[in-house]
Amino acid sequence: MNIYDIARQCGVSIATVSRVLNRSRNVSDKTREKVIRAIRESGYTPNAFARGLGLDSMHMVGILCTDIADTFYAKAVSLVESLLRQKGFDALLCCTGNDLENKKKSLDLLLAKRVDAVILIGSAFREDIDNSHIEKAAKRVPVIIINGLVELPNTYCVLCDERAAVRKNVLLLHERGFDDILYVYDTLTYSGCEKIAGYKEGLKEAGLPWREALAVRAEKSVDGAARKIGELAAGGLKFSAAMASEDLLAVGALKAARDMGRNFPVIGFNNSILAQCSFPSLTTVDNMLETMCPTAVRILTDLWAGKSAPQKVVVSPKFVERESFRLCRSKK
Repeated sequence: MNIYDIARQCGVSIATVSRVLNRSRNVSDKTREKVIRAIRESGYTPNAFARGLGLDSMHMVGILCTDIADTFYAKAVSLVESLLRQKGFDALLCCTGNDLENKKKSLDLLLAKRVDAVILIGSAFREDIDNSHIEKAAKRVPVIIINGLVELPNTYCVLCDERAAVRKNVLLLHERGFDDILYVYDTLTYSGCEKIAGYKEGLKEAGLPWREALAVRAEKSVDGAARKIGELAAGGLKFSAAMASEDLLAVGALKAARDMGRNFPVIGFNNSILAQCSFPSLTTVDNMLETMCPTAVRILTDLWAGKSAPQKVVVSPKFVERESFRLCRSKK
């Protein structure tokens, strides 16, 4: 049992349960008696989040990301930490890498530190087979996932519709006469799978065939992506445009184009600082971190206030056109 179970069983808010736990006078005798009876019968032991709703909060939120060196994760952590600080909460960060056991250990560590909630940044925390460690954590504290989707009780997800963004990019390129579209990616997390699904949907809607040779996995680095694309071109692969699952790989595509003396449209993803610093500047998709992160923190504050909150919020992306798209004339 957790504080949510007690509140649900008694038909009251979690804030009311918290007031009972903290001996607040702002609860009727009838409600107090009902809550206390439910607590005793269930053997419920208050955790840090329950106390956090009253007077004895740890005022600490745990944040997990796989790699703080990644520009997307770094920006997200910075935004979330700043927003939490404005609410009077500190943040405890763990960088897990992609190994599942390390993710579990880091999550256990945060729970042992008695955090009031956990925020998971990125879809890499959704496992294909077993998400029981997230389910276990969510029985103790609220779990918020930014740009990922795990549908479990007491788990709240804020994500961008990345599938729709990639689909629209394919259609936009097709409208301008670029039909042999190279798609470059590194890993197939939930986000990665959504993007490649959008790529396939875009091709189908445009009446273009799926060509496995044009969906290419590359090393997650500028040189790695450039090298891979150069090798494919040297091997005879024909393509007229390139899209990438993130800006880092798209910058590699720009480098490959320059090395080959070619000029073709390139579209990245994330609208990171790399998109602004590359030459030519990179056309990309803004997956709206500046919207997702405040939304995630707002969900937490609503929960702390005893309010209900949506378990899934989907944010619309934004196409950001720069030189890597504008400089390439339409083939039509």
